[in-house]
Amino acid sequence: MSTTVDTATDVRSFQIEVPEAQIDDLRRRIEATRWPARELVADRSQGVQLATVQELARYWTSEYDWRRCEARLNALPQFTTEIDGVEIHFIHVRSRHENALPLIMTHGWPGSVIELLDTVGPLTDPTAHGGTADDAFHLVLPSLPGYGFSGQPTELGWENGRIAAAWAVLMNRLGYTNYVAQGGDVGAAVTDAMGRQGPEGLLGIHVNLLALAIALKDVLPAESEKERAAHDALQTFTTDGFGYFLEQTTRPQTIGYSLLDSPVGLAAWMLDHDTDSYYKISRAFVDGQPVGNLGRDNILDNITLYWLTGTGTSSARWYWEFGQFLAAAQAAGHAPPPVTVPVGFTAFPGEIWNAPRSWVETAYPGVAYYNEVDRGGHFAAWEEPQLFATEVRAAFSSLRS
Repeated sequence: MSTTVDTATDVRSFQIEVPEAQIDDLRRRIEATRWPARELVADRSQGVQLATVQELARYWTSEYDWRRCEARLNALPQFTTEIDGVEIHFIHVRSRHENALPLIMTHGWPGSVIELLDTVGPLTDPTAHGGTADDAFHLVLPSLPGYGFSGQPTELGWENGRIAAAWAVLMNRLGYTNYVAQGGDVGAAVTDAMGRQGPEGLLGIHVNLLALAIALKDVLPAESEKERAAHDALQTFTTDGFGYFLEQTTRPQTIGYSLLDSPVGLAAWMLDHDTDSYYKISRAFVDGQPVGNLGRDNILDNITLYWLTGTGTSSARWYWEFGQFLAAAQAAGHAPPPVTVPVGFTAFPGEIWNAPRSWVETAYPGVAYYNEVDRGGHFAAWEEPQLFATEVRAAFSSLRS
């Protein structure tokens, strides 16, 4: 990777240049994989299925081309800047429309800026994607600390609040005095923290995961059929789909050795996130039938980015930081401060737990925008970029004046 320094500013242009030797080493490691025996069940209840990972590995070594992804990223304006001792990588695409609204969007785990790339066009150039000039955004897509091309923190404390504060510094550094923020997964937790910190210039937030649901589950309504179904989904996650979350919250360093040493181990760990997304991704590889935008190349772009940047361990540490912060807050009896800006929420049907409006209002009293859509899952921006962009436009439309 190379960085071109502009001495006139502390924001530096960035281009990706992965040495061919790293790609050759990746293929060699995949081909040397020691495979386990096939699972003894017909579903994912024992974990990521052998047929899925073997087909992923075959495609990875024989048909996948990282240089295509590298060129795609390098075609976008990329930068780095140091904030609070960590080098932050970000994509910054300014709209050609004069009155565009600045928007910072935060990815999650096991995602990266890759999952947001297909929203760049619809959000920054809406007139070419079914919108109007009044829908335009200036778009900032940072890589979380310890993820992708951002630096890996060398000290403790990089939880939601510290990242949220860093994002406010970033937007100020880019000259944006008024802006909005969006996030899913880890990005939803960071965006939530931004809303509670209420930095000067933040006009509103939009999230597509109710990140507080686990902490609030004892007070979330359970009267209607939708509410009971949401509780069932949350219970399933915390009893049967919680493996990666528990390991990374308690022992990220332990799993990190495997994630840095075996590309197939990294891929399987990243695929074993949630049931809906897993089966969609499995269909893309095994059956050649992608759902929405979750095709083989897009999935491998994201996994390969983790491998080439060596961020399997450092990205997992966010969960440990989150767990430590949450435990300390609960022990001290500290409730989070209220959100001080308007909140928008979109419920996608394939989400790990699909939050009904009553749940969102419990976390965000007086929620300004709520909508349920008919398709999309946990990786909403990745899977359904056009629908996702439409929701982001709608959520922030009232804040543009």
